[in-house]
Amino acid sequence: MKSSIIILLLHGLITLSVSAQQSQFEKKPNVLLIIADDQGWGDLGFTGNKTVATPNLDQLAKSGVVMDRFYVSPVCSPTRAELLTGRYHVRGGVSGTSTGRVRLDLDETTITEAFKQNGYKTALFGKWHNGGQAPYHPNCRGIDEFYGFCSGHWGNYFNPILEHNGEVVKGKGFMTDDLTNHAIDYLNKKNDQPFFMIMALNTPHSPMQVPDEFWNPYKDKKIQQKGSIPEKENIQHTRAALALNENIDVNIGRVIQTLKQNNQFDNTIIIYFSDNGPNGNRYNGGMKGIKGSVDEGGVRVPFIIYWNKINGGRTIPQIAANIDIFPTLIDLAGIKWKNPKPFDGISLKNTLMEKNLSSTDRIIPSFWANETSVRSQNFRLSNKDELFDMVNDPNQTINVADKFSKEFETLKTWKEQWIKTVRSELPTQDLRPLIIGNKKMSITKLPAAEGEASGNIIRSSKHPNDSYFLGWKSTQDKITWNVEVESDGIFEIEVYYACSEKNIGSILELKLNDASISNKITTPNNVPLLGMEHDKVERDESYVKDFKPMKLGKLFLRKGTGLLELSSKSLNAKDDLECNMITLRRVTE
Repeated sequence: MKSSIIILLLHGLITLSVSAQQSQFEKKPNVLLIIADDQGWGDLGFTGNKTVATPNLDQLAKSGVVMDRFYVSPVCSPTRAELLTGRYHVRGGVSGTSTGRVRLDLDETTITEAFKQNGYKTALFGKWHNGGQAPYHPNCRGIDEFYGFCSGHWGNYFNPILEHNGEVVKGKGFMTDDLTNHAIDYLNKKNDQPFFMIMALNTPHSPMQVPDEFWNPYKDKKIQQKGSIPEKENIQHTRAALALNENIDVNIGRVIQTLKQNNQFDNTIIIYFSDNGPNGNRYNGGMKGIKGSVDEGGVRVPFIIYWNKINGGRTIPQIAANIDIFPTLIDLAGIKWKNPKPFDGISLKNTLMEKNLSSTDRIIPSFWANETSVRSQNFRLSNKDELFDMVNDPNQTINVADKFSKEFETLKTWKEQWIKTVRSELPTQDLRPLIIGNKKMSITKLPAAEGEASGNIIRSSKHPNDSYFLGWKSTQDKITWNVEVESDGIFEIEVYYACSEKNIGSILELKLNDASISNKITTPNNVPLLGMEHDKVERDESYVKDFKPMKLGKLFLRKGTGLLELSSKSLNAKDDLECNMITLRRVTE
């Protein structure tokens, strides 16, 4: 009898414990971050675009809060690094958009790590752009479920080659739709844990590939508003961008509907923004600058936050930035988190909850390509130290430094101090090797984007992202990667290649210090270029191919650094062999 009572009591305690745990999870809000790629402030209906149709985002803006002056970095990888850390990207070592310079320093703590350590399941669907190999890979930075790509952009949006938790996979259909499908599948696998999910969509970044159902209504559509430099506007590019923005809107509508069907919507904090200004001279509210510029149009983007605990239907005029997202979300979610390194951003919780407004004397810097501008509530000091009244002159046409001398001196002093104390943290040269064999992941991918060619070999495009190597003419030609093997081990090597029947019997060789392995090409992979059949605007980046893996074999590599070299010991035909990636899979210690 006593044992039965004890069992019942224990069962009751366990049940209470589980119920308490479930109750704890239920109290925590879910978080959904949606990031568009290269979408400008003026690309949406609620920001004043009269040509595009974005009803779902317009409704989200109406129901939520719009931050009217929200700032990011001028290009992709710095913005994403600042989102992840709440700190200026220069502090985290992110100095470029390709060739390894996108990697976020390992001593930086990410927002996904913070939420994961507080009981959240975490996921990213889409673009990462802060490191493609462990331990920089998203699965090593607090993200449990990753489906997408790590590069700066992708060359084909239809049935593309992507990756799932490090493994190479093939996508299904149009990429933005496919990413959304995976996000919806993830949401439908409900459990007691709250989720922290990032949808980092790939559009309207080029190539300007658009599904016909979205392109057909736009291909001859009249563009009602022009960019601030009309003579530089490519109308077909604008039409494609707006069509892609409509596709984004439809997919966001699908996600919101899923949240509602799953009774998740009311307890989900939703944030929507873009990673930089528009990738073309199109309507952007009369602002100066586009993507890549530290002027207003290059860094001001649309921003919406929705949560049922935040009174919606408001537009907040105070300046804010992506460095604020991390501190704001942990504050809203009630997470007890002491960041190992101080945030550069601030929590916007009180402003969002209408307790008080954020400081109006704040200054936000914008930095890229050795150019720096700074923004106060009403003024921007340009890279050339010109002062502009951003309330009355968004196109930055009149230098008002003499008229507002006090504001000019304040911003100039702040900018000089920021350059001296913060921007100086960014190294002039990135010498970090690419890591092979980190124990957090079994596979290491070394794409062409992060390699260097010598001899006759060239890239398929001046833009390293998503390029491949071609022009192989000699056994002296090489492709190299600056690498570090973390520990001794045996690795299975695959080379992703293309060639015709002419190079059957040619031998590929891979070397690292005193280790080498070689093998013959036995199967042709003579495939055409992909992409032009879906492009609505002629692209500047590389077209792609369906590269196939060829097994070189297993190679023992010792711990240490060196140049990993891919060459041909014998080459039957010139200008025929091509390569876009090497993978190394650790098979034993």
